[in-house]
Amino acid sequence: MTSEPNFRSLQASSLSDVAISTEQRLWEIKLAHRPKSFWYPYRTLWNVGVLERLSADAGLNLLEVCRGQYGKVADIGAADGDLAFFLENQGLSVDVIDNAATNFNRFQGVRILKQALNSSVTIRSVDLDSQFDLPSKKYDAVFLLGALYHLKNPFFVLENLAQRARYCFASTRIAKQTTDGHRLSPYPVAYLLGPRECNDDETNYWIFTDEGLRRLIDRTGWSLLSQVNVGDTANSTPADLDRDERAFVCLRQIDPTLSAAPNPVPPGDNPGKTRISWNGGTVYVSMNGGKEVLFADLREGSKMASWILAGASYEFRLYNSDHTELLAKLTVSKTTQ
Repeated sequence: MTSEPNFRSLQASSLSDVAISTEQRLWEIKLAHRPKSFWYPYRTLWNVGVLERLSADAGLNLLEVCRGQYGKVADIGAADGDLAFFLENQGLSVDVIDNAATNFNRFQGVRILKQALNSSVTIRSVDLDSQFDLPSKKYDAVFLLGALYHLKNPFFVLENLAQRARYCFASTRIAKQTTDGHRLSPYPVAYLLGPRECNDDETNYWIFTDEGLRRLIDRTGWSLLSQVNVGDTANSTPADLDRDERAFVCLRQIDPTLSAAPNPVPPGDNPGKTRISWNGGTVYVSMNGGKEVLFADLREGSKMASWILAGASYEFRLYNSDHTELLAKLTVSKTTQ
C-alpha cells in the first residue's frame, strides 16, 4: 500500500498551486493501485483556481466560507473524490456524495483512495433524482461541480440544498445557441438532450442558457454572488464537443422571510384580512396557542388570511420543507378600535 502523502507540507503561493501539486500526488497513488483507464479522466482539482476566483469576486475567502458554524462541507458528484480529499487536507470535515450506479468506476476509486490516504471523509451513495437524504443536516458549503446537467430534476436538487447549505459552488454546461445557429441566450430556457446527443452519455439531460440558470438559482432559494464562464463563451451549443461552455457560480442561501400586512389588522369588518408573504419554507398557523395547521406549502409566495378575529392571536410559523426546523415566526392580531 502506498504511504500517505503529506499534503500539508506542500509550499505554494496559492490554493490553486497546492491543488495542482495535490493532483500530482493523487495520481501517483491512483496508478499504484489501478491502471489509468480505471480512474475518472478529467482534472477535478483544476477547478480550485476557478473556485478561488469566484470567492474573490464575491468578496469571500474560499476556505473561510467552508469553516463556518456547521463544521461540514459536501463534495456532491465527487467522481474519485479528489476535491474532497484536497479539502480534508485543508483541515475540513467532508462528506463525499455521488450515485454509485452512475459514478465512473462505481465508487470504487473513492474507497481505494480513502483507505490509501487513511482519510476520515464520509462516503455516501445518493441518488439525487430520488427523495434523497444527505449524511449531515447542515453544511457550510456544498460543491456541485459538473453535476447539474446530469440531473433529471435540477430544480428539486437546488431547492433541497438551499435548505441545508449556507453556500453552494456549482458548475454546469450552458449554451448560447442551437447547433444550427438559433439563438437561445436571451431566454430563460433549458435544452433537453437526446440520450446519445452529448458525448454519447445518456446521463446528460438539461443544458441551460445563462438566463435559464440564473432564473433557476433565484427560484430555488439562492442568491447569485459571482459567476465565471469558461470555454466557448461566444457561440456555445448544447452538445458539440468543440463548442462547450461552462458556468461556475458562487451562491449564498437566501435568508428566510415571513411578514404580514397589515399587522395589526385595523378595526372594521369582522373577520379582518391580512396578507402573509414568505420565502424559504412552508407556513403553519396556530390560533390562541392551539394546534398549528398548514397555511401554505409552497417554498415562497403570498396568501391572504381572511379570518382574523378581534380578540384572537394568530402565530404564523415558517418551517423548512420537512417541518423539522422553525425558521421564522410572527404574531398577527386585530385591533378592536
